Amino acid sequence: MNLYFLRHGLADWPNWDRPDAERPLTPEGIQRMKAEAKAMKGLGIAPALIAASPLVRAKQTAEIVADRFGLTVNATPLLAPGFGMRQLTGLLRDLSGVKEAMLVGHEPDFSATISDLIGGGRVVMKKGGLARVDVDPESLTGELIWLLAPKVLIGE
Repeated sequence: MNLYFLRHGLADWPNWDRPDAERPLTPEGIQRMKAEAKAMKGLGIAPALIAASPLVRAKQTAEIVADRFGLTVNATPLLAPGFGMRQLTGLLRDLSGVKEAMLVGHEPDFSATISDLIGGGRVVMKKGGLARVDVDPESLTGELIWLLAPKVLIGE
């Protein structure tokens, strides 16, 4: 199974005074994610489904990408902060038979989970970063195919 791990886009609000779960993408974050979604489509990425953390910034990121691909977003608490191999196991059960899926979530969870899947190493997902990991759902092992910084996706 090809799994795409997409970290949510830019959501830095220096004076944010509401719950962190409600923090949205910034206007710049929205524009950058639209550009990234266009680039993803151009790269031939074709997820059958997109699952996202229920936090606003992750759902917004997923919705921008889903709109580009003509998909809907499946929000799941499994992708909320604290995501790891145990939650991935649950997701993979739900994704049985799916060949390509995109997961939208948070750091440091995605970097740690990717590292666990590939047997170690240091992985760093920037905001808006995208990684492809080919996963064997049976053995819960994977191979990191690529990791793209957002600047690479939008050509900066």
